[in-house]
Amino acid sequence: MNSKSNFEKELNFKFMMIVSDSEIAKYISKFPDISLFVDLEILGKEERQGHLDTVKSSLNIDDVIRIRRAAPNANILVRLNPLNDNSQYEIDLAINNGADSIMIPMFHSLDDVNNFMKIINGRVKAVPLFETIDSIKALPEIISKIPLEQIHIGLNDLHLEQKKDFLFEPLSDGFLEEACDALRSSDVKFGIGGIARAGEGLLSPEYILGEHVRLGSSVAILSRAFHKDAKSLEELTCSIDFDRELNKLKYIYTNFQASSSIQLERNRDITWKLIKKIAKKIKNDKNNKLE
Repeated sequence: MNSKSNFEKELNFKFMMIVSDSEIAKYISKFPDISLFVDLEILGKEERQGHLDTVKSSLNIDDVIRIRRAAPNANILVRLNPLNDNSQYEIDLAINNGADSIMIPMFHSLDDVNNFMKIINGRVKAVPLFETIDSIKALPEIISKIPLEQIHIGLNDLHLEQKKDFLFEPLSDGFLEEACDALRSSDVKFGIGGIARAGEGLLSPEYILGEHVRLGSSVAILSRAFHKDAKSLEELTCSIDFDRELNKLKYIYTNFQASSSIQLERNRDITWKLIKKIAKKIKNDKNNKLE
């Protein structure tokens, strides 16, 4: 891997990558713009997303220990279950075994985030995952009353709750605008959803990264479409020139950063139309299968 690139070492835009293999984790930890993401969420996920081709965790705390040993200096975020009777135990266990940040999904209210923060008690970074309709609506109040450093907006469960057909539809119906306005006016770092390779995916990064810039998002998860769901380091290095593909995304993002507000609005119009077109096709394909 060439450790030098044409970009500043501290890029404004950061990435997260879900990892389960320790060798992949060790390799990815060498990239300063990527945080390791260990997914331990199990409760309710199969019921919500069982029909979708999404990441469904079968990991346990031993995997956090293994990945921490493989990447001792990496920033590791651990996504746990939604708040439940065992949350104190789950959070303590993750922190004690190497988590730098804890993400809690599927919450709905200010009280939920308050309870989460009380358990964290300043020990590591708390990263609430706003992925429900209620949490997005409550976001401006939540960030005004709770001193959060970072949050993430999840699109999988959000688009399902909205009964949408395509996961990027919450972007194209304006639902996230007020929440992102509030975030831009705050000091809270935030990201939105995931991202594929340049030129790939149903919605290419050549469009969606412009929306990240316009909305103020500075983080995205590298999706399975990016790394082709590689299960081993050999699979990963055979399927992708990681440094090259990452630099392509950085290049797109930095170009959008240099764009005028008029150019970003033009990209928004194009992106929203593309999202609606893709959603319509997905819906028609579903209906045709039912006939």
